[in-house]
Amino acid sequence: MANLGELERAIMDVLWDSADSLPAPEVRERLAEHPSPETSATGVATRKELAITTVMTVLSRLEKKSFVSRDRTIRPHEYRARHTRAEHTAQVVDDVLGVGERREAALARFIGQVSPEEARELRRLLKDTPVSQQV
Repeated sequence: MANLGELERAIMDVLWDSADSLPAPEVRERLAEHPSPETSATGVATRKELAITTVMTVLSRLEKKSFVSRDRTIRPHEYRARHTRAEHTAQVVDDVLGVGERREAALARFIGQVSPEEARELRRLLKDTPVSQQV
């Protein structure tokens, strides 16, 4: 799974936050309400209005990358995330960790940086995770 660009991530956030699939115009509307990295002097997030064609282009790109699925049986087409936010995050972490010695070194560095609270949470999660999922 590839990393996402800023606009792709914002669109994925809109889809992840929705319980239902959404048509592109609805994604665009929700995107305008969605916090963006640009903030005003008052700290309120702002996002300039995007053209619907831009949103549709990004959705198409996300579909090609297998991040979203599109229901072509209805008009307008509706989009939904193929994986949950947690599944995506886990895959990104797995990709970053790599394999073999590189993976062990990355894990060791990560573990060396966690707080005591995070270490307790990791121990709890490992204890509660079935062995079949730990492999």
